Amino acid sequence: MRVGVILAHPNPDSFAHELARRAVAGLTTGGHDVELVDLGAIGFRAAMSSEERTAYHGEHPVLDAQVQTQIDLVRSVEALVFVYPTWWSGLPAVLKGWLERVMVPGVGFRFDERTGKIRPNLTNIRHLVGISTYGSPKWYVRAINDNGRRTLMRALRISCGLRVSRRWFGHYAIDSRSEQARREFAARVERELSEL
Repeated sequence: MRVGVILAHPNPDSFAHELARRAVAGLTTGGHDVELVDLGAIGFRAAMSSEERTAYHGEHPVLDAQVQTQIDLVRSVEALVFVYPTWWSGLPAVLKGWLERVMVPGVGFRFDERTGKIRPNLTNIRHLVGISTYGSPKWYVRAINDNGRRTLMRALRISCGLRVSRRWFGHYAIDSRSEQARREFAARVERELSEL
């Protein structure tokens, strides 16, 4: 299976980068063809330009070659894995921007011409996986709705169709967790993704 791993953390020495490496290792061990996209390393621009917003509902909504490369990836994979830190109760800006700029009409969804309703357009995606770290404990994350997880596991899921499988890996209260706890979490990510 072909898998896209989308990494959203600007620091190459971060734990998120380690988790992305472990995810890629596990998926590769499982026999999958994996493409890692480090949004910081490629300089992906988070903000949609005014020209892109104007083009959004037109016949040619993609104006940036880098965005087109990401669309080509999304259309070629059967699984998407997102690795990111939860900041301000949600996705890092670059990942939110990736979703807004890549999941345009005709890619992330389509309009039913008869009813005008939104329909899934990423039916090639069979698996969605989220891997995130949190500064807060799990009870607090749940209390504030875990917005990044909801965006990926609910909103994006609708674009893939309701039969897509979902898996979530959350490492909570990271600031007070031991190095051993981090190692165990990373090992779990690698082990479980080798079985995807």
